[in-house]
Amino acid sequence: MKRVTFWLAVLSTLLAGASHAQQHYFVDGYHGGIYGHYPPGYTQFMVRQLQEHPDWKIALEIEPETWDTVRLREPAAYEAFRKLFADQSAKGRIEYVNPAYGQAYMFNISGESMIRQLSYGMKKLETHFPGIRFDTYSSEEPCFTSGLPQVLLSFGFRYASLKNPNTCWGGYTRAFGGELVHWQGPDGSRILTVPRYATEGLVNNSTWQTTAWNNSPAYITSAKAAGITNPVGMCLQDAGWRNGPWLQQRANYVTWREYMGIANRKKATVWPLSQEDIQVSLVWGAQVLQRLAQQVRRAENNIVSAEKYAALQYLLEGTPWPQQALDTAWTALLLAQHHDCWIVPYNHVARKATWAEKVAQWTGLTDSVANSITAGTPKPFLRVVNTAAFPRNEWVPFVTRKPVRIKDANGQEVQTSRGACGTLWFRAAVPAMGFQTYHLEDAPAKQLSTATRYKVRTDLYELEVDPKRGGVITSLIVRERQLVDTRNARGFNELRGFDYERGMWCSSMDSTATVKVEEDGGRISLEIKGHFAQHPFTQRITLANGEPRIDMQVDIDSQGQPRIGAYSQETNYVAEERNKAFYNDSFKLQVLFPLQLEGQQVTKDAPFDVTKSRLSGTFFNRWDSIKNNIILHWIDITDAGSKAGMAIFSDHTTSYVHGQHYPPGLTLQYAGRALWGRDYKVEGATSVKYALVPHTGNWRMAGISNEEVRWCEPLKVIPAADAEAFSLLSLKQPGWQVTTMLIDGNDLLIRLYNTSAGKDQQLSFNGSMSAAMLEELDGKRQQPLNVTKRNGLSSIRFSAPPFGIRTLRLKNVKVKP
Repeated sequence: MKRVTFWLAVLSTLLAGASHAQQHYFVDGYHGGIYGHYPPGYTQFMVRQLQEHPDWKIALEIEPETWDTVRLREPAAYEAFRKLFADQSAKGRIEYVNPAYGQAYMFNISGESMIRQLSYGMKKLETHFPGIRFDTYSSEEPCFTSGLPQVLLSFGFRYASLKNPNTCWGGYTRAFGGELVHWQGPDGSRILTVPRYATEGLVNNSTWQTTAWNNSPAYITSAKAAGITNPVGMCLQDAGWRNGPWLQQRANYVTWREYMGIANRKKATVWPLSQEDIQVSLVWGAQVLQRLAQQVRRAENNIVSAEKYAALQYLLEGTPWPQQALDTAWTALLLAQHHDCWIVPYNHVARKATWAEKVAQWTGLTDSVANSITAGTPKPFLRVVNTAAFPRNEWVPFVTRKPVRIKDANGQEVQTSRGACGTLWFRAAVPAMGFQTYHLEDAPAKQLSTATRYKVRTDLYELEVDPKRGGVITSLIVRERQLVDTRNARGFNELRGFDYERGMWCSSMDSTATVKVEEDGGRISLEIKGHFAQHPFTQRITLANGEPRIDMQVDIDSQGQPRIGAYSQETNYVAEERNKAFYNDSFKLQVLFPLQLEGQQVTKDAPFDVTKSRLSGTFFNRWDSIKNNIILHWIDITDAGSKAGMAIFSDHTTSYVHGQHYPPGLTLQYAGRALWGRDYKVEGATSVKYALVPHTGNWRMAGISNEEVRWCEPLKVIPAADAEAFSLLSLKQPGWQVTTMLIDGNDLLIRLYNTSAGKDQQLSFNGSMSAAMLEELDGKRQQPLNVTKRNGLSSIRFSAPPFGIRTLRLKNVKVKP
């Protein structure tokens, strides 16, 4: 994280008595890397400082790719540093505390991406530092998420720290506990952790520090008064700073692994940390952040689907496994997930391009590799691929310039629907983790039915819009139940925000809209055109028979430079001021969904977690009052008894809004000053996709986990030369996701994530194997599994707690076509 260098002048405030300093400990070190900040010659600087200060010890959070460059540019310093690094004992002077390839925040990406951040980073570091140990996870930024413990433990980590005392611009963890806690993840895994102490407050006149940043006498005294016998502070300096030891000679410097041998474990309490205890905030709604989040999400989804399909091709057709291409795609994506992309998107990377521009390049590379794996030349058949572990029957888009009919393997014509821009939608029934093939035939041209009407019906829903109120949805009936709160002053699917330059609230309901309906073959699409203030917008609502998800999209054609938010900070932005306009989502442009559900409760997904919200409302306007109001893939709103509800899906990580007297919604736009006084402008059109899934019961009963997979991994249409159909595997119990499937030598690796309430699972595999085992993420610890064979299928039983992950290794697999 780049911070203005004049803050280094505050070092003069660090000086305290030597006798005081010897009563506590401090973790010092460096944070950054070749993309973030790592100037030429810096390795030699670290070597010299370590040589001049023999009692100094450091923790490292340096981007792993950095060492490729250092080896070329500073070969002598590189070798000297490797020698200092070689001692990885508890008394060693250097510990690598965050090996993540792209230093991601973790809370804003998928669980599988979190695993790859660590696996690719650790593999890279092992090539530079043979014998490296990964004992403690720690970060200078709030790079934490509730599902981390099981991932860290599976990689062999033993400890963690939840402190980030000197870089809290993006947030901090909730203050909790004493010297040590057992951080418990949602699956029940526990890792010994140094928390942000309950006594570790936020520094006055600061919006980036906790009191642990400099081991001040007040910090140490308050910790000891709370029974913490071995207080520890921390600061991972930005690589490029030339301080040497952060507290000079007035500290007991330790690595985290050494400190864990000193700290008092007897009083460690269990902390079942919630995702809402990760109190983080970015400039949600800013167009630059919105776009890069969409690019990351798209690439994340594409590469996982392509990787699974590559495994299918390898097993069934003998297609070479594209390991090098996949490595290129994954490492590019991991860099696009770098925390600096998200918090300083306008800053330049190595003075060549901004972080936002690099994200577009990196994710473009990932998409290119994924598309090359799933591409094909025109052929007479269409292979519809399902990368989920459950069968699917869904509408699939296919672009064709001429009228065609589509037939299944039995020669039966399937239901089709003509859409806009040459898109033909057809209904495909596809087995689990496999594909079904369809045949194309020429057909007479068919006219698309268009009309101007305001009420539409499918076999699941009845929906009505009102053009006089800007095209908002005035009725959504599900199983004879009205879901729209018609008494609420806000509209369902309304766009609303505050234009601070004009000093007025603006709403899509302020002007009349035009509505056009296209309907064909069971699919219905409504196009709503209206205005938000002076800005034209188009909303699209798509429903289909048999489809529980209502797909929605909004495109806003901004005129001029909108100013959307709580108030202007054009001339009075002060970094130390805790009140900031960009924190206040209540004034940002939102899309709202007032629901007729009494006693509303919110549940939301997170990486390898689903959290029931404890917030009475999502709103805050100060740095010291941050709430975790983040939507990763979805939020689910139910009534008090969880008898009925509705899930809202987003095509990118952003914030959501909700309160006791405020309807749920998504943040769409913020335009104004934000972090470091940067003007977050709107450049061109804003386009966001979202979706609604009305349901009965809670999120588990409604199968929202499966809907997430369908949302992220849509059925993929690939040209094929023949009419094969195939299913590689299936799962007996619902509610489990296959987060990846890949080839390792002659083995097949399958990673599963359990979102169900049960523990036991049975996987049926269409083929044979020499052995099966559960494998930890470090690959070193394995547990053999029994394999039973019957009728050409191999069955494997295993278990995982709710929110647990398991990696299966199937040895020497052979499939049955």
